[in-house]
Amino acid sequence: MTRPNRFESAIEAQIRQAQERGDFDGLPGQGKPIPGAGQPDDELWWVKGLIKREGLETSPLLPTSLRLRKEVEDLPATVSGLRTEAAVRAAVADLNQRIAAWVRTPSGPAVRLGPVDVEAVVAAWRAARPAPPDPPAPPAPAPRRRWWRR
Repeated sequence: MTRPNRFESAIEAQIRQAQERGDFDGLPGQGKPIPGAGQPDDELWWVKGLIKREGLETSPLLPTSLRLRKEVEDLPATVSGLRTEAAVRAAVADLNQRIAAWVRTPSGPAVRLGPVDVEAVVAAWRAARPAPPDPPAPPAPAPRRRWWRR
């Protein structure tokens, strides 16, 4: 119910004209409830929506202690893709260095966390790898021809 003497701003006039033309008919979501209506306000709703929509990894958002604990749990899968024993040892040494730095100045929730046994990880890495193929047998030497049969 509009009053005849009511002042209509330029924006309201554009909206009214678009409605009369039918520009707002058939838009996606028409007739559906507004997402999140009736739920408590969440300050980080847009961050959660972005993470879900884009399929982003959430482990960088964890506190250091929990992130390191997750890395220790995922270590067998991490080293399974490495090709050399030196690379496996370097990855475990890097993780142990970061664990030692966290132990010196802990932050975040308290988690039991200690250095990873390098030899145990290398042994598990070796056991998971297929056995290398046997090297080909050297070719049999050609029979020597005697000098008088040349």
